[in-house]
Amino acid sequence: MNVLSLFDGMSCGQLALERAGIPIDNYFAAEIDKYAIKVTQANFPETVQLGDVTAIDPDSLPDIDILIGGSPCQGFSFAGKQLNFDDPRSKLFWEYVRLLNALKPKYFLLENVKMKKESMDVITEALGVEPVFINSNLVSAQNRQRYYWTNIPVDKLPDDKGIVLADILEDGHVDRDKSHCIDANYFKGGNLKSYFEKHRRQLVFSKDGMCHVGDAGISDKYAYVNRVYHPSGKGPSLVASDGGHLQPKVSKGTTEYRKLTPLECERLQTVPEGYTNHVSNTQRYKMLGNGWTVDVVSHIMKGLTQ
Repeated sequence: MNVLSLFDGMSCGQLALERAGIPIDNYFAAEIDKYAIKVTQANFPETVQLGDVTAIDPDSLPDIDILIGGSPCQGFSFAGKQLNFDDPRSKLFWEYVRLLNALKPKYFLLENVKMKKESMDVITEALGVEPVFINSNLVSAQNRQRYYWTNIPVDKLPDDKGIVLADILEDGHVDRDKSHCIDANYFKGGNLKSYFEKHRRQLVFSKDGMCHVGDAGISDKYAYVNRVYHPSGKGPSLVASDGGHLQPKVSKGTTEYRKLTPLECERLQTVPEGYTNHVSNTQRYKMLGNGWTVDVVSHIMKGLTQ
């Protein structure tokens, strides 16, 4: 099978095809990030790197059996400014359409984030298929909601593997079963305000049992909070409005927490452990945040064998 992967990143598509047992004759990758390319070539040295997607001449390629890609989502995402197709990064979607129309592969797959319905409708009309919605939490310990436009038969969702966040930690404790979605900016780390108020930037706590969260960089809304963390990850959260047991403010630094490690992020994305360790941790976080959950895409790719 000849594969063309646009916006290939660290080649999660190649991992997914391999995991699904799909033989690859040639894997062509369009990618410009030198760190992602380094990781890909370290793991799949036979990958043919094509560079900038806008410079690809379809006549220079052999017959392509499957076109895959996840065009940059910053212009679509609810977490961004939602500039939609006016955002230069989101306009790269039309490069996918250009090559799809020119190469006419038997199969195609496009992944993207949750977005406004009008943007989804544009993509659906251009590709001619309705998207499949899959949350990665079925196969990993991460809430990662994505849409997949594909003509590969997808008869059902992946089976729920029952993996919880505590299962993938190197150490520490968490207050939930599924991680917040990691993104390309996760390398910056998180804080209590973004974690509890914005539900972003997953944190891992170092203390077992009860830990008092006060004004450690958090808003007055959380000035009096008694949150309970437990190794089971199922401890309750008690706040003033609950009539719970109030605790006085505690000084900054009382609560000890950290961001997920690169290894833990690999586990969240169901990437082989150590797959990204050819570059700095900052770059590992970026490409893992931009990448696919491999087991989700592998589930879709298994439809190629039907």
